Amino acid sequence: MARHEALFWRKAANWGATKAPEWFAHYSPPLIGWLAAAAVPAARHTVLANLERIRGDASFVQNTRETLATFGTYAASLSEALALGTGDVSRAPRARLLDERHLDDAIAARRGVILVTAHTAGWDVIGPFFRRHHDLDLVLVTSAEPDAEAGRFHDDARRSAGVKIVHVGDPLAPVGLLQHLKGGGGVALQIDRQQPGIRTRPVTMLGQPGSIPEGPLKLAQLTGAPIVPIFSERHGFRDYRVHTEAARWLPRRATEADLDAVAQHLADAMTRFLRAHPTQWFHFQR
Repeated sequence: MARHEALFWRKAANWGATKAPEWFAHYSPPLIGWLAAAAVPAARHTVLANLERIRGDASFVQNTRETLATFGTYAASLSEALALGTGDVSRAPRARLLDERHLDDAIAARRGVILVTAHTAGWDVIGPFFRRHHDLDLVLVTSAEPDAEAGRFHDDARRSAGVKIVHVGDPLAPVGLLQHLKGGGGVALQIDRQQPGIRTRPVTMLGQPGSIPEGPLKLAQLTGAPIVPIFSERHGFRDYRVHTEAARWLPRRATEADLDAVAQHLADAMTRFLRAHPTQWFHFQR
């Protein structure tokens, strides 16, 4: 979706979230998202295909409504995330952690925490939230964006909010992530997209054969850090809900069956979240 990943759109979203009147910040992002849905048919078709994967066939009216909702939520989430680095507390998004005991138990083990998530609404919100409310020093592992300037602009906003960024494919990243976990920090990785050449593990997801990256599993195996599935949704204007599920641990000598079981646990958690919140998944490329 190069058109709305470009630097121009990021800067426009940042202006709308931080400088524009409140009514504009509230109501304009969904409208811009709907225009993007009309302007980028390939992405629109992909979103519809994903909705059908999640909840099966539906009427034309439901398909149209949920497709537009996905694009509108994406635009609103992007705009609100870019406000995080400004220091303006009045415009910062809020988040509420559900089933908090799962994260508390994982942090209490003092082995670091691996948060496994997906490209859903509020992905950028969780870093500052966990730093403020759980004193968790979090590193977000993300893919480099097609537009390098847009990616740098967004990463700078994340860093201004106190979140560290590592890009998939950085040859030094695995060593740094291992050290960060051993020091008690958190690492957040997304499992819904795979970069070419990375190792994956087969799972059943959304009732179909699929795969997830092996990286989070190997980090857990090497460090003893628990893996916590965690997925966020946009609940309203600048308001997010973060869903967590039970942590899983992997021994250093984990068997193939051990790895498969944890991989399927992560896939099942993602399936449950997407089926409950189908318009919160921002997966625009096949």
